Formats: sequence, C-alpha cells, structure tokens
Amino acid sequence: MATTNLSDYDKTNIPNSKNFRFGIVVSEWNADITENLYLGAEKTLLENGISKENILRWNVPGSFELIFGCKRMLETQKLNAVIAIGNVIQGETKHFDFVCEGVTQGIKDLNIKYDIPVIFCVLTDNTKQQSIDRSGGKHGNKGVECAIAAIKMAALTTF
Repeated sequence: MATTNLSDYDKTNIPNSKNFRFGIVVSEWNADITENLYLGAEKTLLENGISKENILRWNVPGSFELIFGCKRMLETQKLNAVIAIGNVIQGETKHFDFVCEGVTQGIKDLNIKYDIPVIFCVLTDNTKQQSIDRSGGKHGNKGVECAIAAIKMAALTTF
C-alpha cells in the first residue's frame, strides 16, 4: 500500500502533447470518487498544454461499462489515448472480484486490439476511505498519474 503522495511528477520529463486529443470515460458509480479522479486527470492534461477542446468526456453507468464506452470512443473518435476512470469498493459478495477481473481484462483486450492506448484508472479498494485517499487525499490522485501515463503512452504512438 502506498504511504506517500505518488501524484507528483517532473513536468520537464513529460513529452510535448499540445496537439494530442484525449478521451476520458468516467463511471457514474461512486461518482464522488470518479469525479475527483476526472478532475485530477483533466487538470493535469490542461497543465501540460492540452486544450479543453482536445479533452472529450463520456460517462457510463458503472465500471463494468467502461469497456464498451472506451471501445465506442476508440471506434468513433480520433484520439491519441483514452483514460478509463472507475471505482470498485469491496463489499460482502464476490461481485467485487467479478467486476474487477472483467474490467481489467476488458481494458487489457482493448490495448491489444487497438493502436491507441487505454489507461486503467480504476480504483479497486477495500474501503471507501482508501478510495478517498487515492482520489485527491493523502495518497494523491490516481487521475493525475493516469493523465501523465496517457501523455507518455500517446507519445509512443506518434512516431
């Protein structure tokens, strides 16, 4: 488990992404968490030179639906990378395991099928507090980290 803020990055090591276009698919489930992740990702993209017009957001009902949302975005939009934002919190049943496994495999499959990177920004925590801590709390904001990953991965596709 992270014990420090991992969202700090050196802006001088980030590729020029001024002309890149990013898609962000956001789960509406646990919206307080996913909205914070989105805001962290959006702010980071803007701070690194991406214009607001080059950030496309789509919402889907839950984390499992991220796969289809990302797939449709890849098929219908001209993008350099997509960020899938979701949050699944452990409950009393195996539902957590099935959703986490399905989303992980689904996003992996999209990365194999398409030449546009899909970044996994899905928190899979044991408690709500852990999700809060990773969506702008004491451990930073995974949305920031995933935006940086999206920029770096998009740069790999521009050769």
